[in-house]
Amino acid sequence: MSTHVKRAFKCRFYPTDVQAAELSRTFGCVRKVYNLALQARTEAWQHRQERVNYNATSAMLTGWKKSEELAYLSEVSSVPLQQTLRHLQGAFTNFWAKRAGYPTFKSRKKSRRSAEYTSSAFRFRDGRLTLAKMSEPLEIVWSRPLPEGSTPTTVTVSQDSAGRWFVSLLCDDRPAPMPATDAAVGIDVGITSLLALSRPIPGLTDEQGKISNPKHEQKDRARLAKAQRNLSRKAKGEGRNRAKARLKVGRAHARIADRRTDFLHKVTTALVRENQTIVIEDLAVRNMLKNRTLARAIADASWSELRSMLDYKAAWYGRDLVVIDRWFPSSKLCSACGTLRGKMPLNVREWTCDCGTTHDRDVNAARNILAAGLAVAACGDGVRPQRSTPGGRSSVKQEVVPPPRSHAASQPQG
Repeated sequence: MSTHVKRAFKCRFYPTDVQAAELSRTFGCVRKVYNLALQARTEAWQHRQERVNYNATSAMLTGWKKSEELAYLSEVSSVPLQQTLRHLQGAFTNFWAKRAGYPTFKSRKKSRRSAEYTSSAFRFRDGRLTLAKMSEPLEIVWSRPLPEGSTPTTVTVSQDSAGRWFVSLLCDDRPAPMPATDAAVGIDVGITSLLALSRPIPGLTDEQGKISNPKHEQKDRARLAKAQRNLSRKAKGEGRNRAKARLKVGRAHARIADRRTDFLHKVTTALVRENQTIVIEDLAVRNMLKNRTLARAIADASWSELRSMLDYKAAWYGRDLVVIDRWFPSSKLCSACGTLRGKMPLNVREWTCDCGTTHDRDVNAARNILAAGLAVAACGDGVRPQRSTPGGRSSVKQEVVPPPRSHAASQPQG
């Protein structure tokens, strides 16, 4: 049975000069309203210990439009302005629930340029999308069709640092489940090898079961550094030369990000297609990024995005994603006899157990991860096998993450 999900379809489009000007005004107004509302909510809390909600900021927006100084807010569609107030409300909800830090002000140069339109602010007919305040539809390059019979519920227009325009259409979809299979795989992430699998997969891994790390940022580091040096030499301000230099930096970053995302999509789709059960570790990537020696390499590997893709693709296509606790000693445990070794520095890539078995550190870890995940899947969610570790930890937590009934489009985590 297919799973009902909200799925975003992102395409590139090419606006006319009039449309680009209208969207740029909208982006500016969205940023202004967000900052005004954030300032009002911050002052209300600091001075009166009062929590201002969405309804109050919506009423403030009406007053701002009537003022002489902010009358230009009435020149753009009101829907993106209301949506940014809803986004701010969500940011405060996450803050009060201690899921995120305090919301920050949006910068004209550094913040994402985007505007969100609900169904009342756009018209979608016969594959042609027309936004509010515009007389002509957007010239969209459709990279893939929308689900048959589906109509967008929300449209988000954005412009990236490379100057490219994108439109993301959120639609209801029912992805067809992939054919069932008995195959299962354990995954150990790394830097030298992006992934080590518990078994080789023809066409995806090498003979050992490893997928090499393409290191997109490292390969383009010289190009990016040159663009950044060129930008640093330009006089600060709004000059054309500085704008051109900033655009080159944005294009260098976009090239790295696009190639990385494309590679991760291909790898995760292949893993989900070939396996019914996928077992991974619950890594604290945010904490690992505090390691100044490895932070750049870890960020380039993008383990969080890999985990996110596996998460929602498994949900879409009827696969099981099992997540084991980060303290499980996968590298130090012999997958042949179960002997737990003592300390094992990162520079030890191969080791021989007392039973005579020689292990590749990463492949052995992947096999242990798979075994632990299958044990949890067999016993049921919530099983916590007792394992002692050199650090004195016990009762290693392991959990099964089954496909949810509904899942929104992919969002970066952690």
